[in-house]
Amino acid sequence: MAANDTIADMLTRIRNASLARHQVTEVPSTKMTRSIAQVLRDEGFIADFTEDGEGVKRKLMISLKYQGRSHQPIINTLKRVSKPGLRVYASCKELPRVLGGIGVAVISTSSGIMTDRDARRKGLGGEVLCYIW
Repeated sequence: MAANDTIADMLTRIRNASLARHQVTEVPSTKMTRSIAQVLRDEGFIADFTEDGEGVKRKLMISLKYQGRSHQPIINTLKRVSKPGLRVYASCKELPRVLGGIGVAVISTSSGIMTDRDARRKGLGGEVLCYIW
């Protein structure tokens, strides 16, 4: 199925898979989804991701992470902020702090996709893609 908003599609697939306690979820591969998956892996929200397939049928296989014996998902909430119908931008001074620094805001800057902390450290602003905690 074709999705106009690939980021929202990715976040929804990860959210649904973690609520269903799946180990792996499949997401269509684009530069943007790969970059977001890289940020999620670096921040410890997912275990790892790999890329399968060729051409248009490329998929990201995202391995989800759980904690404890109760198998609780590491990711509690994924929230899309900037949407195709309403883009949300912030300067480096206006970048949001998610849950007082516990969560992460994923920002699309001129230097690539990064967390709000990295963007603040580099003095960059950009489009606020999503919140994760």
